[in-house]
Amino acid sequence: MQNLIEVEGITKTYSSNLPFFGREEEVLKGVDIKMEGGKIIGIVGENGSGKSTLMKILAGVMKPDSGSIERNGRIGWCPQEKLLYDRLTVDETFTLFGLGYDMERWNIRKVEKELAERFGFEEYLDYQVDKLSEGVKQKVNLSIALMHDPDLLLLDEPYEGFDWNTYLNFWEMTEDLIANEKSIVVISHFVNERERFDSIYELEDGLLRKEK
Repeated sequence: MQNLIEVEGITKTYSSNLPFFGREEEVLKGVDIKMEGGKIIGIVGENGSGKSTLMKILAGVMKPDSGSIERNGRIGWCPQEKLLYDRLTVDETFTLFGLGYDMERWNIRKVEKELAERFGFEEYLDYQVDKLSEGVKQKVNLSIALMHDPDLLLLDEPYEGFDWNTYLNFWEMTEDLIANEKSIVVISHFVNERERFDSIYELEDGLLRKEK
């Protein structure tokens, strides 16, 4: 089976150009990982370990300093910092991202309805994003990452702010994706329900170490 993403030797260093703050910090020191279809992978690590940096590189929104990445298929990215526009309604947000994904308008509305029903935010479709609670924003943020039917879904602290029913719906959704040979990467400070994951890695000292 072809890997959905294959990463070899990824490095990333941050540096400051400000006076007296010229210290460099090597966050990733040669990360390797391969992900095939139908798997769910967890990546854990302490604050500042480079988890979000790795996720941005996997999603293609940040370039590594060195190493190689091969992607096969559509990528869905749900960052911890929500990529939503406060002045848009939820309905307008789906339209904006859907057109960006080259989706037809009829399909945008269809997928929007399905996801709103699944995650329980149907009543908020005409609300501006800045009027939503943090929990509802997270539901919309996740739905935007899912709406174009990605082959690989990258989730950074995905269930922060979820209520219990949404948490259960989230795991039900992951089971549906895995059954259709999609793959999911969950990045978090820690992983609950470890039995749900095919593999778990810890990011420490710039390297990934497989725990499971």
